[in-house]
Amino acid sequence: MKKNSLGSSGIEVSPLAFGGNVFGWTIDENTSFQILDAFTDAGCNFIDTADVYSAWVPGNHGGESETIIGNWLKKTGKRDQIVLATKVGAEMGHDKKGLSKTRIKQAAEDSLKRLQTDYIDLYQSHFDDPDTPMEETLAAYQELINEGKVRVIGTSNMTAQRIQVALKTSKEHGFPAYQTVQPLYNLYDRESYEQELEPLCQENNISVLTYSSLASGFLTGKYRWEADLTKSKRGHAVNKYLDEKGFKILKALDSVSEELNTTPATVSIAWLINRPGVTAPIASATSAEQLKEMIKATEIELNADMVHQLNEASAWE
Repeated sequence: MKKNSLGSSGIEVSPLAFGGNVFGWTIDENTSFQILDAFTDAGCNFIDTADVYSAWVPGNHGGESETIIGNWLKKTGKRDQIVLATKVGAEMGHDKKGLSKTRIKQAAEDSLKRLQTDYIDLYQSHFDDPDTPMEETLAAYQELINEGKVRVIGTSNMTAQRIQVALKTSKEHGFPAYQTVQPLYNLYDRESYEQELEPLCQENNISVLTYSSLASGFLTGKYRWEADLTKSKRGHAVNKYLDEKGFKILKALDSVSEELNTTPATVSIAWLINRPGVTAPIASATSAEQLKEMIKATEIELNADMVHQLNEASAWE
């Protein structure tokens, strides 16, 4: 499988990342292990999670996803075969949020313990923290890199303007620079990323790791009517896509997937892989069948007519 580099770091990743938000939420540890085994057996090596996953589940406190991944790494011994990404900054309880030096250093230790590893390949700022000086945040990451606990850093949910501030601060102070950006981006949600982030990332050789790559499952074609929203625990998030634009996109996906004898989910991810500047879409699966659809996206080729058809159906003004 062809690999892509994370920014200018030289770290090579598969053109598809597995999103660990489902671990400890919609699938249990045993199923998570099976999915991770199948994902890596297919030649993929990139796993993305966060310390806060999955605190939103009743009875959870955060850290469940990292714990499951750590248990899997211990069981399989595959740590050196995996590029492991996690995040810091989301609220994990009283005084446990943000990107202060104290929070980052403690959160890193907690993540390392749960992941049962002594280093994180890609450590990402989950959310911007305007209350903490950028210098403090980047200096904390510098310390973690110097200590060998982090290899490279990235960011998520950050505006282009704030990323520019971060890049300038890194350059002025000799701090490590963000090598990756994790934005909301898919066939439906295009405008914000393409207007602001895409030019910035391409200009600065920043890798793009898209989240909600399947628009909460809408782009799988599973949800076509309001009655379909009860099909999964995440169905409520899909309602906003059930509009004229959404149906136009589904029609194009149906056409292209039929031509390729594959599924709308596969085509949706393949479209992202085909986008200039996108290093690896992040997507999740809760079954072996869903995983096969994801991995097939790394194997199929979209011709120019197919890309044009999808671009036209999903175009923004």
